[in-house]
Amino acid sequence: MVSSKYAAYAPAAAYFDLVRVALSDLVDGEHFFDTLNSETIYEVLYEVPGWPRIITGRTDLMAAFKGYVGAVALQATDKLVVHKADDGRVIVIEYEVHGTILATGVQYDNRFCSIVRIENRKIAHWRDYMDSLAAWNALTAQARG
Repeated sequence: MVSSKYAAYAPAAAYFDLVRVALSDLVDGEHFFDTLNSETIYEVLYEVPGWPRIITGRTDLMAAFKGYVGAVALQATDKLVVHKADDGRVIVIEYEVHGTILATGVQYDNRFCSIVRIENRKIAHWRDYMDSLAAWNALTAQARG
């Protein structure tokens, strides 16, 4: 669901909605960005040009996602698997995203595993793993002719 407050992030709505389903009643906030606190650490354990390995805080993560939605439009997410650990304070989510690289029109499909630590009903730490080869192949593919 995209509220007018987050309309600029609509190309990633499928991802944000999947996260809200995965974390359901464990966090407070209607939109993904509302579930973060001001010190949330968002860590990616892969290299993507233009995307930092560690982003600290809600404001910086929102800025990073502005770049993401300028480059990728997601049409769907699926294959969600949720694992709860540490009495619901740690959630592991597995999922796939499907979209389009905007600059080339190339189809983008990827698999992720994210480990989320929750404190005081907000996301405190997010560690992300993905299929780096799938991302590389989509980002370096030639434009559709």
